[in-house]
Amino acid sequence: MAKGTKYVAKEPDAGGFIHYSDDENAVWHELITRQMTCIPGRACDEYLDGLDKLQLPHDRIPQLEEINKVLRATTGWEVARVPALISFDKFFSMLANKQFPVATFIRCWEELDYLQEPDIFHEIFGHCPMLTHPAFAAFTHHYGELGYKASKEDRVFLARLYWLTVEFGLLQTTKGLRIYGGGILSSIGETNYALDSDKPERVAFELVTMLRTPYRIDIMQPIYFIINSIDNLFELSKIDLMVYVEKAKKLGLLPPKYPPKTMTA
Repeated sequence: MAKGTKYVAKEPDAGGFIHYSDDENAVWHELITRQMTCIPGRACDEYLDGLDKLQLPHDRIPQLEEINKVLRATTGWEVARVPALISFDKFFSMLANKQFPVATFIRCWEELDYLQEPDIFHEIFGHCPMLTHPAFAAFTHHYGELGYKASKEDRVFLARLYWLTVEFGLLQTTKGLRIYGGGILSSIGETNYALDSDKPERVAFELVTMLRTPYRIDIMQPIYFIINSIDNLFELSKIDLMVYVEKAKKLGLLPPKYPPKTMTA
């Protein structure tokens, strides 16, 4: 998570309604319109089914209660308003209680293509469609429960699992590779890069390897892990993941597949 942000989450009025400006709604319209032209043939069917259930508006930023009506009916989840940045304690606690955190701000035009902080477009468009899927929702809930109880050291390993599945996971289907990770599906650049570029590695899912794989949040991912079914994630919710975390800790991190971050003055 970033240490600081220029963005401030929007507060609801007395009736629970969050007011967005015409300019903010226009940013949402631009983001969702171009992603909707990009994801056919790239997003997995489970994501597209969830997107169909949500029926997200294109002309304005949706209200959280609109999302919650669908999530409650499908998997018992909700989205919950948070500030732009929250602690890991809060993050894991919310997931453990089937609440997905959503910062109620949207990026500015100057950062349309890339934003380090997760904004409402990333959280709603990227993640909420998959949260309508029972297997995916069960995995996310289990992950939150584990993370809330875990030590600070263990949370770093669990963060890699989340990053390389929920954020940047790929799915092998009978139609070819498809995307289920919200970090990819909310980015037009990474949606194309993840499937069409010859630069990244695409490797089969292997839990301990994934837990040992370093990542950076500010670059296109150098490696993507592929599952064969969303049910593979459900299977993870039924095993003791901390046993695998201990194995990964003993083996240590793998060499990073990206150059070191250069510091600017």
